[in-house]
Amino acid sequence: MFSTELRNRIGHLNPWLLNPADADKTISRFFPPDYVNRTLESVTTFTNRAFMIVGPRQAGKSTLIWHQLKKYLPDILFLNMEDPLLRSTDFNVAEFVSNFQEEFSFIKAIFIDEVQHMEEAGLFIKGLVDSKLNIPIWVSGSSSFDLRSKTRESLAGRAIRSRLLPFSLVELLKHHKPANSFQKAQFCNIAILHQLLFGSYPAVYMTPTAEHKKLFLSDLVDALILRDASDLFKIKRIDAFRKLLVLLAKQVGDVVNISEIASLCGIDSGTVNSYIEILDESHIVKKVRPFAHGKRREIIGASKVFFIDNGIRNQLLNAFSADMELRTDKGKLWENWVFSEMYKMLPFQSEVKFWRSKSKAEVDFVIEYAGKIYALEVKSTELKKPIIGKSIHSFLSAYPVERLAILNMSLDLSMDLYQTQIDFLTPLNLVDWLMEIIS
Repeated sequence: MFSTELRNRIGHLNPWLLNPADADKTISRFFPPDYVNRTLESVTTFTNRAFMIVGPRQAGKSTLIWHQLKKYLPDILFLNMEDPLLRSTDFNVAEFVSNFQEEFSFIKAIFIDEVQHMEEAGLFIKGLVDSKLNIPIWVSGSSSFDLRSKTRESLAGRAIRSRLLPFSLVELLKHHKPANSFQKAQFCNIAILHQLLFGSYPAVYMTPTAEHKKLFLSDLVDALILRDASDLFKIKRIDAFRKLLVLLAKQVGDVVNISEIASLCGIDSGTVNSYIEILDESHIVKKVRPFAHGKRREIIGASKVFFIDNGIRNQLLNAFSADMELRTDKGKLWENWVFSEMYKMLPFQSEVKFWRSKSKAEVDFVIEYAGKIYALEVKSTELKKPIIGKSIHSFLSAYPVERLAILNMSLDLSMDLYQTQIDFLTPLNLVDWLMEIIS
């Protein structure tokens, strides 16, 4: 039997189980009034695997799962592992299953939220799946680092893992449904500027004023630094962790010099690498490795780091000016936005890299997908005519590129070069270009 204290806490977390007639009222807090459908909405239900949704804090994981569970109301068991009592409980899966079958045999679905706080999350989920309860088991976690380090082996074949990030431009377009091309262009201009400055975390996007957006982003950064870093990841040098984040925000799109950053932060290179790994696996930043296929004159070691969300990056630097022409980091903002949208849209099977030769020729992004190579160069300037730099010529002459795009602020046309289609496109057309790649 569950202890009295634990049973009471579960009842507190699941008031609809005690009063099914009031389920609609007690569970309504999980459903925002203006819900944006996510690209993960269509999920085939299995009862022999867990559904694991990972992503950054406040990206909408729990809201997505609650929408998937609507049809099972009120017979849902909800366990929020951020709850202090549940966090401190050493769950034995055999005892849990036995107690569950005795006390909650009527339950039709289980939802375990913030599962990264469980010491042995993987073993617990594995046990639930292997116990053959024959009901859907949904799991959310804000840190794939913590989940993977303990569950990678044990969850093989037992979990379907999906990633949920802040709103993409595709999701926002589908939600707002502009009626024609003119309205679509108007909406995209507004949405892209918002993503450039404030990002697109759901609560930030839905908040009407700039000051409230900044406050929410500040809370998110504090949660990352003060809660996750010190509590979840046991980082002792919080000052160095915070400084690392600021340095990475300043150096978006640059090749990262680990030794230099280590010196500035007062820690060793190994610690810098481990901190970046934590940020990567927590879906705050993403390491982008160099593209190199055995060519002698290519850089093959150092990586770049991009932020998943421009809003977090700008909050770290307190840089929210909307006058793009006066911003010295205009190019970095656009390059990070392009990476963010690519990362949200491209399938798991794809990989985004960058290319740089030892002679400093460079292509911003190289996409490998379905055995083909695509490339994308970002220019934060207006082009009046097609200009193809020496770097692109070097890359196209070295590799069989399927398509190459040059994103700029004004020019929209296509041409052929080295038997490759070259697309000059504006930010409004980036989504369509990416969709053509993965279709």
